[in-house]
Amino acid sequence: MQPVAVQSEQRTTSDIATTIASTMRQMGVVGLPRNYELFYEALTGANHELSLEVISLSKRPSQEDLDRIGRKYFANHHGQGIVENAREVIARELEEVARLLRNEQNQIAKYGKILDQTSSGLAGRAGLTQDLLQKIVGAVSAATSSTIEHGKQVAASLGEKTAELENVKSKLEEYKRLADTDPLTHISNRRAFDKKIAAIYNDKKDVAFSGLILADIDRFKQINDRFGHPVGDKIIQAIANIFKASSRDDMFVARTGGEEFAMIVEGSGEETTAQLADAIRAAIEQTAFVNTNGNVNYGPITISMGVCLASQAEGPEDLYAKADRALYASKVAGRNRVTRFSTIQEVRTGKNWYIYKKD
Repeated sequence: MQPVAVQSEQRTTSDIATTIASTMRQMGVVGLPRNYELFYEALTGANHELSLEVISLSKRPSQEDLDRIGRKYFANHHGQGIVENAREVIARELEEVARLLRNEQNQIAKYGKILDQTSSGLAGRAGLTQDLLQKIVGAVSAATSSTIEHGKQVAASLGEKTAELENVKSKLEEYKRLADTDPLTHISNRRAFDKKIAAIYNDKKDVAFSGLILADIDRFKQINDRFGHPVGDKIIQAIANIFKASSRDDMFVARTGGEEFAMIVEGSGEETTAQLADAIRAAIEQTAFVNTNGNVNYGPITISMGVCLASQAEGPEDLYAKADRALYASKVAGRNRVTRFSTIQEVRTGKNWYIYKKD
């Protein structure tokens, strides 16, 4: 992701997170995920227009103002309304289901009372005439038919309510999918990635057999400056497609920033994970990024990568930071390469891996 200024380019990921949290706290902004996403995009300078709108906000902006900006730039900010509406529908439908079940309970109790009264009446009579028996049978038959018909109506109504609730469930699942999907590339976004990387450390097996690949398109700012952001977006989409085509079911691919990607690989060691990363790097390097209509060549396009195994880190933040160090070691070494964190472990954390100008 391209920062606003040079000094921003030298911030580590933890520095950016601290700045975002501090800014939100100073402005009195509630720490909701959608607010964090908004300030992340604004403070890292990924979207200039969004940054200007956030900067123009007064101290302690209302949540309504923040959501207005969010809805403008992020489709998943519509999710709050979707959730609230779904909650109302679910509550309404569940109340209707409860009402139907109460009616059914009353109907069954009424039917049981009729049978009980009939049984008591028969027990108290020494002899029964044919006419009386016919009346009893008729009354019981009518009560039974009424109860059966009512049961059918309740079953039909419950079927309708179940279908409505299934529809609400589908809408909520679609919202969840949209909230975790990058709208440009249609792969997972930073929100989904944060959840996925955190889940690694919930199981020791996942820690032992998982690795993280971080990738960053080389000199992407120059591409945007020379050809414009629409071309930059097309290149990002093409690279996302290469990542998707190179991944298996046990791999997780996400766009984590403007020109940044991440891949979580399960069930592979360091050698295999690094080989996978290098295969993707080579595929991108060998891809012709051209405009066939105007015969314009946007390339060569290359990408730098960093690899770290989950077992080499103490937690998700540490794993990301170490893969990030390996990524920027690739940048410092000349770009268009893959660096394993294990090869730079002798370098202490005091080393600033942002010594290059990210361009």
